[in-house]
Amino acid sequence: MTYRTLAITRFENHPGVAELRLTRPEVMNRFDAAMHVELTEAMASLADDPSVLAVLLTAEGKFFSAGGDTELMLSAAADPTRRMQLIDEGRRLFYAFADFTKPLVVALHGDTYGLGATVVLLGDAVVTAPDVKIADTHVRMALVAGDGGAVVWPANMPLARAKRHLLTGDPMTGADAHALGIVSDLVASRDEVYDAALALAVRLAELPPLAVQYTKRALNRHLALRGNEVLDLAFYLEGATMTSQDMLEAIDAFKNKRPPKFTGR
Repeated sequence: MTYRTLAITRFENHPGVAELRLTRPEVMNRFDAAMHVELTEAMASLADDPSVLAVLLTAEGKFFSAGGDTELMLSAAADPTRRMQLIDEGRRLFYAFADFTKPLVVALHGDTYGLGATVVLLGDAVVTAPDVKIADTHVRMALVAGDGGAVVWPANMPLARAKRHLLTGDPMTGADAHALGIVSDLVASRDEVYDAALALAVRLAELPPLAVQYTKRALNRHLALRGNEVLDLAFYLEGATMTSQDMLEAIDAFKNKRPPKFTGR
């Protein structure tokens, strides 16, 4: 299948590994409507393919992902039907990763924000470099971290540290993330990330597949329980903040490179 926002490739020397690559560096791999749908479909196709034993998630360009698309946010603010559709798409995307039963290795070679950070933290192993930045910047755009951030950040670190990052949107470096155990593997530079992540994906694909995938199913239960407790409320609250004047102000300030002035409305 041909996608507009991503690509799936296979390795001749490593037939059990598939690479899922975000392919729009010109927009910093932002999550627009097409990306939501295509990434969900791609994860489903990889889940259903018995020849795929491990997946390597990568991205083209300097950034892994800049997070959400501001035009998509504005369309959701203006139309309640589109807003609910976006929430439904977000839920499906979250569970496409949270329910995935095969090993998912993320090659985090560049900075990632918002929903991009959520997707990264849904990986089973994350390989990155010390200076890479990871942040959930929803609050800086006057939004609730509803598309999975309120689930995956507390699941991957102490609650106090998760609160510190989600409530401020301050970035965490790859070195700090590794020290907290959020990313599994730290290499010396960004140039080394891809090869290290591929080697790990190959290693996982060579292990007994039933044992690996059934273990993954058991581990997925942790996220399922947390998601059932938090995700729907978080999405509801994010939808509420999409209608705020503060979000419109945040987007306008972002586009015009000026400090925002929030009113709580």
